[in-house]
Amino acid sequence: MAWSVCLSLAAAFLFAAAATVQYRAARRAVGGGMDAAAAHGLIRRLVRDPVWLTGWGVNLGGFFAQAAALHFGSTAVVQPLLVTQLVFTILLGAAGTERGLVRTDLLGAVAVSAGLAVLFTVPGAVPPAGEPSRPRLYVAALIAVPLVAVLSRAAWLRKGPVRAALLGVCAGLCFAASAVLIKLTTASLIDDGVAATAADWPGYALAGSTLCGLLIEQRAFAAGSLPAAMTAMTMTNPIASYLVAVLAFDTMPPRTAAAFAALSGSAVLLTAGVSLLSRSAAAARHGGGPPGR
Repeated sequence: MAWSVCLSLAAAFLFAAAATVQYRAARRAVGGGMDAAAAHGLIRRLVRDPVWLTGWGVNLGGFFAQAAALHFGSTAVVQPLLVTQLVFTILLGAAGTERGLVRTDLLGAVAVSAGLAVLFTVPGAVPPAGEPSRPRLYVAALIAVPLVAVLSRAAWLRKGPVRAALLGVCAGLCFAASAVLIKLTTASLIDDGVAATAADWPGYALAGSTLCGLLIEQRAFAAGSLPAAMTAMTMTNPIASYLVAVLAFDTMPPRTAAAFAALSGSAVLLTAGVSLLSRSAAAARHGGGPPGR
């Protein structure tokens, strides 16, 4: 599990660094607004921006680190660790200011760390890795795809942080799906080879979910609130991944009182920590600066 933990933390840091850079590029691309006219052609403008492309390269490094982590561990282990992405985002945001971290930053980071420590130290709280059940994965897809469509539509009826949060939830669902598909695809590549993997559907579904998540993520950044977008993505991704790990893989959910208590306590600590970090003064300063800063 050590390799999985280290690689997950590396992926979280790279994703946070990429989000910080891409947020700035996305806000500059829409000129500070996010109406229909500003959103039109957003991706076309971004792919011509060297700053955004740098962020994309960093994001790609995070993707490979996550894929390696998922090879060594289950989605129920890797995805909760990606919650630390928000901690790294706060640290990177504070690094660009003179005021540095404030008390809520530290309390939030401690709460997130404590929640992860509880989750991973109590036996049975994290379900072990298991073989995927493809019929259950189909059911999960039938639930997730309409949910993303409805939330995406609802986002365009809102403005500001609410729009960013709704789009962040959609991106988080896409990235959770990508995590499951990464696990399937890498296992297929190692066990069956390239030809068999190319003839199966998970690799193509992985490309689709990753692209969809990327597009929605950029629109969430362009909506104007980095804390709202990052918080929604950071919480949705591990929750959805944990549920899929329990429901769609042949593994055992927590069954002992201690495991349930640890899972509940961890959820409370992580939620409290993320809530504090999302209201962080450092994050607000970073998210509220002028476009193109």
